[in-house]
Amino acid sequence: MLALLLIAAAIVAVILFIRFHPVFGSNPSKEVKTEYSSLEHYSNGAFVNQIPTEMATDFRSMLPVLKEFLKGNPNRQPGQPIPTKPLQFSKQNPNQTTKVTWFGHSSLLLEMDHKRILLDPMFGKAPSPIPWFGNKRYSKELPFSVDELPQIDLVILSHDHYDHLDYGTIKKLKSKVNQFLVPLGVSNHLKRWGVEPDRIQECNWWDEIVAAGVTLVCTPARHFSGRSLTNRNSTLWCSWVIKGTETKIYFSGDSGYGPHFKEIGEKYGPFDLTLMECGQYHEKWAAIHMMPEETVQAHIDVRGKRMIPIHWGAFTLSLHDWTDPVERAITAANGNNVMISTPHIGETISLEEEQPSKWWKS
Repeated sequence: MLALLLIAAAIVAVILFIRFHPVFGSNPSKEVKTEYSSLEHYSNGAFVNQIPTEMATDFRSMLPVLKEFLKGNPNRQPGQPIPTKPLQFSKQNPNQTTKVTWFGHSSLLLEMDHKRILLDPMFGKAPSPIPWFGNKRYSKELPFSVDELPQIDLVILSHDHYDHLDYGTIKKLKSKVNQFLVPLGVSNHLKRWGVEPDRIQECNWWDEIVAAGVTLVCTPARHFSGRSLTNRNSTLWCSWVIKGTETKIYFSGDSGYGPHFKEIGEKYGPFDLTLMECGQYHEKWAAIHMMPEETVQAHIDVRGKRMIPIHWGAFTLSLHDWTDPVERAITAANGNNVMISTPHIGETISLEEEQPSKWWKS
């Protein structure tokens, strides 16, 4: 009897934690969901992809993955903290020249047209609602302190998963950000965390806007969303076209391979630089995360000139060796005459940076 009471109490505690803790964000209202119902990519109360996108989650399908996980792989993460390049921010506004700084995974800083733009800033220790659980950041520390960040003109988010939208990061960042640009529904999370609505702009796929003096297009991706057990696909996921006066950049967000890449390339390419997801893949979820060879093909599809592989180098979210994504991406890029750059975490590079440094081997 006591055991049953303890189990019941634990279940109630978990339900209350999910219901009331702000880390889980907030869902769109019934009125907003009614507005979404007219969208082509919204069905039965949830957002959907452009093409059928299924992930087999039944026990039979996932049993091989479980066996692979239990078998273990000592190379799934580095044996020691990986090095970073210490980063010092200038007090001056950026100049016209486009520069990119990678912080690991999909977090980047763009400096272009005298503006500072953060992409999917996730500066927490682990991509989890409970930071002391989950796979910790490979580098242990960031190459900077969030307190050292200068004023940020624009934060762009691709979707609401924990490895891209981090509660603690937003709480620390929000006073430094002039404007947030997010896909449909994601503003509810930010509002719950104290970001004023007039600093948030939501976008649907193919919306074109100007923010912080930069032209942006919210473009499709092939993925999913959700921060708890009950709100899967309640918010939209996307990729982004970022057009400055001299530079055009494509940020893939998270995406499986699909025809949307060619569609984006035909409408908005060519791109001077693509920031393309290439890690945390597995054949069981290939529909929502690209294999590295598909990453290179997607870069070609959008008509990119130079590519930086992202979504690797910070956390273990799959079963492959931690360096497999970048090694396979380099091999595929070389085989397709694609220019590729692989900066250190914290290293600022210009678009003229061509060759991989292979810092992970040193």
